[in-house]
Amino acid sequence: MKTRIKNLREDNDLTQKQLSKILNISQVAYSYYELNKRNIPLELLSILADFYDTSIDYLLYRTDEVVPYPKKIAHISKQAINI
Repeated sequence: MKTRIKNLREDNDLTQKQLSKILNISQVAYSYYELNKRNIPLELLSILADFYDTSIDYLLYRTDEVVPYPKKIAHISKQAINI
């Protein structure tokens, strides 16, 4: 995972300091994630996936598909809106 988040950061011309500000964490904490010295909390993985417009599975090497999964639109029944 460390390679993916580092490559995505560099591909977007961001420094660790810039990205850590976006994530509202310290630069040292972010560097630990890139170095695989700490596990990234699920909340941060979700934010990173949204920020880079990819999926958590891509960040975790569960897929090589960069494009995120399509978002499901909740089906609203006519009964739910009283029609």
